[in-house]
Amino acid sequence: MSKQGYIPKDLTFDEQGRSQLIQGIAAISKAVKSTLGPRGRTVLIESPDHIGGITVTKDGVTVAGSIYLDNPIENLAIQMMKDAATKTSHAAGDGTTTAIVLTEAIVAAGEKIITKNNNITEVIKGINRYVQKIIETLQESSKKITPARLLDVATISVNNDKQIGVIIADAYKKVGVNGIVTVEKSQNHETYAQVTNGIKIDRGYTSPMFLNNHRKDECILEDVMILVCDQQIDNILQIETVLKPIIQQNKKLLIIAPCADNVVNTLAANVVRNNLKICNIIPPQFGYKSHELMEDIAFAVGAKYFSEKTGDDLSLINNSDLGHVDKIIVDKNSAVLIKDSPVSKETLQRIKELKEQQKNQTIKSDRDFINERIASLAGAIGCIYVGAHSDVEQKEKFDRVDDSVCAVRSALQEGIIAGGGLALYRASKLLEQNMYADNINDKAAANIIIQAIRVPMAQIIRNAGKDPSSLIKSFDGLGPSYGYDVKNEKVGDMYKMGIIDPLKVTKNALINAVSVATTILSTNAIVTHARA
Repeated sequence: MSKQGYIPKDLTFDEQGRSQLIQGIAAISKAVKSTLGPRGRTVLIESPDHIGGITVTKDGVTVAGSIYLDNPIENLAIQMMKDAATKTSHAAGDGTTTAIVLTEAIVAAGEKIITKNNNITEVIKGINRYVQKIIETLQESSKKITPARLLDVATISVNNDKQIGVIIADAYKKVGVNGIVTVEKSQNHETYAQVTNGIKIDRGYTSPMFLNNHRKDECILEDVMILVCDQQIDNILQIETVLKPIIQQNKKLLIIAPCADNVVNTLAANVVRNNLKICNIIPPQFGYKSHELMEDIAFAVGAKYFSEKTGDDLSLINNSDLGHVDKIIVDKNSAVLIKDSPVSKETLQRIKELKEQQKNQTIKSDRDFINERIASLAGAIGCIYVGAHSDVEQKEKFDRVDDSVCAVRSALQEGIIAGGGLALYRASKLLEQNMYADNINDKAAANIIIQAIRVPMAQIIRNAGKDPSSLIKSFDGLGPSYGYDVKNEKVGDMYKMGIIDPLKVTKNALINAVSVATTILSTNAIVTHARA
């Protein structure tokens, strides 16, 4: 750093700058694209974050995230490629490798096709226009996912591990369209699914004296009234108006509210001495997240939410303000509220609104939180617990399962298309047949996209040790859904063979790849910090 506090810069222009960007793209792409497809290879990464400093993975975004280069311009390209992969992962949960392969393919085709006679701005406009046509073609060819297809999507996304594919597909079948499936690390070597038909709250009982099932350390109550409140209950008299009828009529009550120690102790003592059927848990999450989750819980169980934020007076509470569920199961760390009645129209409308809200979220944790809210309202939650015999194996398997869970969710949202890169290849053939380019810029744009979107299928075949050009000729004249099954080494109908991809994954991979590639193609000057 200079004496004046300024950081000196290096300037690189034109071909010199772009060539270094392309070298960076080639470096990351070579590492990532070897993982593409069922016969893709794993990548070994030195990492300080895992035992032994090693990560073994086939997950594109994990490989991309581990790469940094000394050359500042090449490293800028790496960061941009990571951005394409991460955005694809956030939007659809999978397709990160495809996004990187497509980015490199678009840049390579652009460098070859674009000449000094072309107007780069017009070419980029043309590229974006043709990408929209490709997406429309993909949407027209997409099919709704059926229960039978769930297994295919899950198995392919988890790198053709049929056993885990069955676990994921079964979990989704049980939770339904609006249910949520999450992924956690198992405490043993087994991988299994746990599905809860109800609202799961990550808060356990506030006193072990509430337990009534000591074998499982749980408080299990049926036909339970629910009090939902975020104000601290400092005195038992604050809720006397609802406690009296509960006690007199021998009913059961779950209090979701922060309670002072004396209140918890009073309630717990009455549970033990007088056999009252009462339990208390504190509100889930913190801050605004807690407020929104509590609103959802109150909505789902039909309770009035007494909140400090809205100035509600808890002393005015009565029995009509309580919600109701058929059963509660509360353990040390979590509570499950089970309501067997079907989801109401109002709840479905609220779920729809939350899904719209989720589309505008750019941070993964915020999107995951909205998933949690949707699951609370839908009343169906599944969790895949990933087990392994070593930390390295568990990390690799966890990444695959997480990708697969997100891919199935994407398939449920927007449908499926032929897998193995075939859908993009067929779309390129249609574009080639129907291309009406009336000037050199338009023609260049179309040719760039046609060449680029054929690369993923060729790469999948190449990773299987086969020659793409001769294999593609063998099925090119057959039906639109005919392609090559690299795992079983045969040509056939991709849908019948179960080789399918979620439309949302392919679409987002293409959109994000184009965004990064066109930025690189239009770059003329690069400013980097001067290195000594």
